Amino acid sequence: MSLTVPHNGTTSVAPHEPAVSALDRFRLDDRVVIVTGGSSGLGVAFAQACAGAGADVVVAARRADRLETTLELVRDAGRDGLAVTADVSSEQDCRRIVEETVERFGRLDVLVNNAGVAESRPAAQLTGFDFQRVLDVNVTACFNMARAAAEHMPCGSSIVNVSSVMGLTTIEVPSSAYSASKAAVLGLTRALAREWTLSKGIRVNAILPGFFPSEMTPAVVAQMLSHRLAMGRLGDPDELAAAVVFLASDASSYMTGAELLVDGGFMLT
Repeated sequence: MSLTVPHNGTTSVAPHEPAVSALDRFRLDDRVVIVTGGSSGLGVAFAQACAGAGADVVVAARRADRLETTLELVRDAGRDGLAVTADVSSEQDCRRIVEETVERFGRLDVLVNNAGVAESRPAAQLTGFDFQRVLDVNVTACFNMARAAAEHMPCGSSIVNVSSVMGLTTIEVPSSAYSASKAAVLGLTRALAREWTLSKGIRVNAILPGFFPSEMTPAVVAQMLSHRLAMGRLGDPDELAAAVVFLASDASSYMTGAELLVDGGFMLT
């Protein structure tokens, strides 16, 4: 941006001329992305979308056979990939995912904290172990992955934490542990954004999905929710994946600590 001085002597801001097109800002060319929970559901869509935008993609999850299927999709998009079999509830595994990424590709630019579990039993039936298990995967793993990744990420990198509309509200299905964990992800996102945006140049944002076909959204729940969605349908994973690419890329370069709802209008009801 440059300053110009008009004939009347006042100072004005000259029109900004972007160095790249708006569309180009969505590209992830030559960047390296980690997607946790990359063996099924939304994680597969995220990995495929990031590869389609030009990134090399590392997928991590517990199920090795399914990770290989995701890896094939990454390679079909013309990009290189790596599958790391790991349990993100283990701090040691979180560090190993990052270490294997940097060892293979020499860099890390984007982390998508997608791994998650749900527990739908009524609160009175949950044990402390059940509750803690959800927090370990949905919250603590986000922190451990982010902390490990930040040690290697250059200025301009991006962390995308996958929260949920359930971090803002509830539905008829019991969800005390899941809702608590997803609300905590939002607080973690804001705190890390404040700490790291200036000090490290790492942006940290959260995406809040509504309801999409996945292992955590059974058909009976989808049927029950359809009447509460302004769009009258569940989301398509590709619709959420596009939003993840937005937050991962320079298209969102002026966003940090933000919460992006992708919910088909669920929060309108």
